[in-house]
Amino acid sequence: MTKSPDFPHLDLGAAEPLYRQIYVRFRHAIAQGLLLPGARIPSARALALELGLARGTVDAAYSLLSAEGYVEAHAQAGTRVASALARHVPVAPAARPAGHALSPPDSPSPFKRPFQMGVPALDAFPRKIWAALGARVIRATLAEDMAYPPYCGAQALRIAIATYLRLARGIDCAPAQVFITSGYRNSLELVARALLRPGDGVWVEDPGYPPTGALLEQAGMKPIPVAVDGEGLRVAQGMAAAPGARAAIVTPAHQSPLCVSLSLARRLALLDWAAQARAWIVEDDYDGEFRHVGRPLPALQSLDREGRVLYAGTFSKVLFPAIRLAYLVVPEAQVSRFEQVCETFSSGGPMLMQAMVAGFMNEGHFARHIQRMRGLYGERRRMVATELEQVLGGHLHIEPQPGGMHMVLRMTGRSDRALAARMRRDGMAAHALSERSVLPQTASALLLGFTNIDTPAMARALGQRILRLL
Repeated sequence: MTKSPDFPHLDLGAAEPLYRQIYVRFRHAIAQGLLLPGARIPSARALALELGLARGTVDAAYSLLSAEGYVEAHAQAGTRVASALARHVPVAPAARPAGHALSPPDSPSPFKRPFQMGVPALDAFPRKIWAALGARVIRATLAEDMAYPPYCGAQALRIAIATYLRLARGIDCAPAQVFITSGYRNSLELVARALLRPGDGVWVEDPGYPPTGALLEQAGMKPIPVAVDGEGLRVAQGMAAAPGARAAIVTPAHQSPLCVSLSLARRLALLDWAAQARAWIVEDDYDGEFRHVGRPLPALQSLDREGRVLYAGTFSKVLFPAIRLAYLVVPEAQVSRFEQVCETFSSGGPMLMQAMVAGFMNEGHFARHIQRMRGLYGERRRMVATELEQVLGGHLHIEPQPGGMHMVLRMTGRSDRALAARMRRDGMAAHALSERSVLPQTASALLLGFTNIDTPAMARALGQRILRLL
């Protein structure tokens, strides 16, 4: 039943009768657009109970509203605001917090802007399969499925992830080593609580992913920027700057944001350092499946023989961001420690969503979706790069890259921050490479996602918009 409008306190001592006060409140709610034409209003009996009044008082107010054409009775459908009022009701302005300016009227959501990073091709997601799977999972829900979820994640999903990682990423792990989280930040928070202490130094890539350093600082740790070049993290520089660091957080498959892959020599050097320093490596494999040249590289964790690597994966980049599910694979010797931390700090993820993802994986939809997206992203990247180079070739250079979900446009003689700011004001999403670096002498470049640009005409038009902003 429709909730009654927000009634100010009825004045029992006022000269105006109570039925008239109710009538005035409904009339104002309709005039201000709070009750829209066709909206069902509470029954007289229900409203009388809610307000603690006699049924006849509310009946009198409703009769007056009906006589003046504000509401109309529809038998089984109840009493509704008259549909004839549609052309007279103004659109109520959206409320906003004090001090916050309204967005431009045509300004899209940040996650719908062209070039938005980190958002998969939402138009290509198999929504019909997902909807059918969801309906089946809901119908099969038992009473025990409605209790509190397991702290470490649903067993079915942990098994499905362990099976997938063994086959696709070369990671030999048991389901007990897989911990379900609500995203990368939650995974990193879990690592910090289980293995690190305030004051610990942690290597982070530079340029890198800004939330990593911010989360570490909030947890009382010291992020130590280590430069990245064409082979990925410069391990020797990290060892020279902070050999006693307690951990390193890396993106070996496609470095974020430069998209380079960590070379084999650097991988082995990083593993050697971790073994000798008794340090931890967090492998953030946020989009390792999407490689445009050759097959996806094996995970760094697959080379680990000392139990020093924790593997962080996510469904946000592979399926869709609103799913809010990720996972962390921990060394076997650390399972008990992580179980203790989860029991204290984790509330467990929604079982319905976990069951849907497990079914999606077990029925083969997950692997097929990744294969389709791998091909689609390769095609869209080539298409977007071709169109942008035709329009911007004399101003920006698009770097080749082995994989990933965004491209790097190098700039010479221009400020990447200024151009990115102008693009954002123009309704596009843009990130400046220099904003992701702490170390000096970072070259200017734009970071642009391409996954949701689906036609050459769209890419060409966006290139022309950028050209006008140069």
